[in-house]
Amino acid sequence: MADKIKTMYVCSECGHESAKWFGKCPGCGEWNTMSEEIREMPKRGSAKAVIEQRTRPSAVPVPITEITTEDEERYYTGSKELDRVLGGGIVKGSLVLLGGDPGIGKSTILLQICSHLGKILKILYISGEESKRQIKLRASRLGVNCENLFVMTETDVEIVANQIQTEKPDLVMIDSIQTMNFKELSSSPGSVTQVRECTNILMRTSKSLDIPCVIVGHVNKDGAIAGPKVLEHIVDAVLYFEGDKQMSYRILRAVKNRYGSTNEIGVFQMGDSGLSEVENPSLMLLSGRPKNVSGTCVACPMEGSRPILAEIQGLVTNSGYGNARRMSTGFDYNRMSMLLAVLEKRCGYYFSSLDAYINVIGGLRLDEPATDLAVALALVSSLKDIVVPEDVLAFGEVGLTGEIRAVNHAALRATEAARLGFSKCILPYHNVKSIVLPEDTNIEIIGVRTIRDAVAALARQ
Repeated sequence: MADKIKTMYVCSECGHESAKWFGKCPGCGEWNTMSEEIREMPKRGSAKAVIEQRTRPSAVPVPITEITTEDEERYYTGSKELDRVLGGGIVKGSLVLLGGDPGIGKSTILLQICSHLGKILKILYISGEESKRQIKLRASRLGVNCENLFVMTETDVEIVANQIQTEKPDLVMIDSIQTMNFKELSSSPGSVTQVRECTNILMRTSKSLDIPCVIVGHVNKDGAIAGPKVLEHIVDAVLYFEGDKQMSYRILRAVKNRYGSTNEIGVFQMGDSGLSEVENPSLMLLSGRPKNVSGTCVACPMEGSRPILAEIQGLVTNSGYGNARRMSTGFDYNRMSMLLAVLEKRCGYYFSSLDAYINVIGGLRLDEPATDLAVALALVSSLKDIVVPEDVLAFGEVGLTGEIRAVNHAALRATEAARLGFSKCILPYHNVKSIVLPEDTNIEIIGVRTIRDAVAALARQ
């Protein structure tokens, strides 16, 4: 019996499959993302083959108490920031997916990893986008020159897998997964099926030989990694580069990590010689802060186990349109609207006919509720033209009744503020009782219960 040919429609955003075409994907709701794919249904095997498959020995379950992790080994990349995001280094046999906008530094950081690990490990760098000469020119600019780094330009994933099995390197770099092609499939490279199957082949090869593999993934217009969502489920870690490529600062964030925390971030600065670590992100984010200007306040969000000081700027001005305009950069727009409503209802500050803008300096994105108080003070400061003193820091979660709720790691936040020269810290009243600071920490703790108390404390400074 001849193989049957079946037509399927697959969403390029989420990987949803359907037997018929839809203008709007039933899975993710995106429009015009269903692409046609032709699949060949395999023949049914003979009875003998079915019997052999059913009687084939399978894996034997092992008690968890007999499994040891003493031989777990991590490769340190030479970058403390990158190792922190990875959870302590690259784990043997792991699959790491690195995503980010074009030109943000994905290929650059791969070559810098090769520069450090190439001294002790055999590395295979596979590129489907650049020629060997282009890679050499970039490596020369970054000062990467080691004999253990082998470069290969290939897009056929089967050839790549065979080369990995033959050479048996200690580390593999794939740049990028969207250029890989599995010739058994009729779809074009970069399609949902191609990306999924190529990643599966690389995953099986990497796990069977216990070789770590770092894969670069392109992103779509929304900033998510292009291809099916199942791609992120296959790999062990997903790292995102954030930040504007026109600016020099880059933030590396883990959104998935089976071997470490997903709350850690790494801060880098792009220069002529590549990406360099920023050991003190707080000092970097506060550099160039204006003096004696209203509408600015410093917050202290927690990024994993690290407190980072960030400047929040607010601007409130008369609206030139019928409806007041709201805009937020680096802070959740819906949460900003909630804070404006609380300030109007509970504190009597009216923003209904005024344009309001919030901007977080340095390209940092603040998702923690503990930054609510600093955002509210920045808005009130701009509205009333009250200058927040340079040595004042604020953090706390704002509730719908205008109360300031307690936050975690208050002592770490206050200690970091004192280390950078802040002398006053406005925080929730309920954190004052439990906060214990080191003896050499010189900072005044001001506890507040509501936003009104915080504004009053600000006016007294």
